[in-house]
Amino acid sequence: MKQLTIVAPDRAGLVAELTDVLAAAGVNVETFDAEAAGGTAVVVMTVDRYDDALRALHKGGFQPVTEDALLVRLEDRPGALAEVARRFREAGIGLRGLRIIRTAGGQTLAAVATERTAEAVALVKDILVA
Repeated sequence: MKQLTIVAPDRAGLVAELTDVLAAAGVNVETFDAEAAGGTAVVVMTVDRYDDALRALHKGGFQPVTEDALLVRLEDRPGALAEVARRFREAGIGLRGLRIIRTAGGQTLAAVATERTAEAVALVKDILVA
């Protein structure tokens, strides 16, 4: 799965601008996370039409950064996330991002971005969502 990250000055209306640009291009947002601190906003999202989203965001004056994220399925229970994080620590693979996307029916779906994607795939192959 590809995710888009946008780092921009925090301002009122930023989320509206981003989502308007994507809507105008006919791009559907699948996941969206926005955080702001110290005058800087960071938005991480996944979309249904990745290439169209990149073009639209660039045209709209944004500079998205893209990276691969692994989609993993965990049990929805205390410690499940810690177990996965320990796998990466023990393998010496740094995490660039970890987002819980959805929790339902006793399962949690999470996106994991790492510095070494190919090795990470092998590390989580038992919980990787195809």
